[in-house]
Amino acid sequence: MSEPIVLGIESTCDETAAAIVQGRTLRSNVVASSMEEHARYGGVIPEIASRAHAEAFVPCVSQALSDAGLELGDVDAIAVSAGPGLAGCLAVGVSGAKALAWAANKPLYGINHVIGHIAVTQLQFGPFPKDTLALIVSGGHTSLLHVRDVARHVDVVGTTLDDAAGECFDKVARLLGFPYPGGPHIDRHAQLGDPKAIKVPQGLTQGKAGAAHPYDFSFSGVKTAVARWIEEQQAAGRDVPIDDVCASLADSVATVLARKAMRGCEQYDSKTLIVGGGFSANSQLRAKLLEYGERAGVEVRIPRLKLCTDNGAMVAMLGVNLVEAGEAPSSPDCPIDSAMPMNKICM
Repeated sequence: MSEPIVLGIESTCDETAAAIVQGRTLRSNVVASSMEEHARYGGVIPEIASRAHAEAFVPCVSQALSDAGLELGDVDAIAVSAGPGLAGCLAVGVSGAKALAWAANKPLYGINHVIGHIAVTQLQFGPFPKDTLALIVSGGHTSLLHVRDVARHVDVVGTTLDDAAGECFDKVARLLGFPYPGGPHIDRHAQLGDPKAIKVPQGLTQGKAGAAHPYDFSFSGVKTAVARWIEEQQAAGRDVPIDDVCASLADSVATVLARKAMRGCEQYDSKTLIVGGGFSANSQLRAKLLEYGERAGVEVRIPRLKLCTDNGAMVAMLGVNLVEAGEAPSSPDCPIDSAMPMNKICM
């Protein structure tokens, strides 16, 4: 079989995206974000996001096909994020993808958005070595996964028990007066501060809880500890050293993620760690993972920034893997699953 051409469609949150991947070549990648419409509310408003998806769907798909120099009939399959994500947003993308698949008589794959974050690294780094581990860090998910076969078998090693890393950053950013999304602002200020200035706890790393959850993540207590420290400074009439707060928070979160990821690599005898998700754009995390990876003899594969955040390329790339593996397409009436489990690759 020649290299499959797959149209990927993404609409899990506030990005409407479409891309064309042929084999391991990215032929087009179009993203329309409604982020500015949500910023005034301090977070994503599902109804606003859903309406934005409905408006951007056809322009994004049309542009992706045009940029690739293709017609809809030229693609071999259509892949769309079916979960996890915001239900209304998923419904827009999946409904649109079903209509396209029916109209063009193409197979449809309703894929797991999070597994897409793993698959997309193939565009930059090539095939996965045996026993690859993947660290997914985004606004709502922090997960450590063991990838036996990205199209057929992914096991959950560790997951988020409360706040994900991205949620923790956004909540602290709000306390510091940063606009939404807060992550990039914390990143910039952290580069100017002292990461050891404030003692920030490292969630689920100590005592019985740490022993019981060696690969799970908890950042709710981290957020609370930082919030209390800020309140104490303000109550005492002292200035809050914003750069130092950001640097100390970022260092704590990055250290936990890097340590647990490397422990997982040791457990599964993995020499490769794939990193994906929007939070993997954080510069402190990228540096810490590369540092720990070099120390442990693990190759850390962190994709370039435009492949970290939600995009259609990740959906299309996972679709290519499914087509190449001979996996059956989803049914024409496949549902969305806003809480799609991490070990479910395709609906």
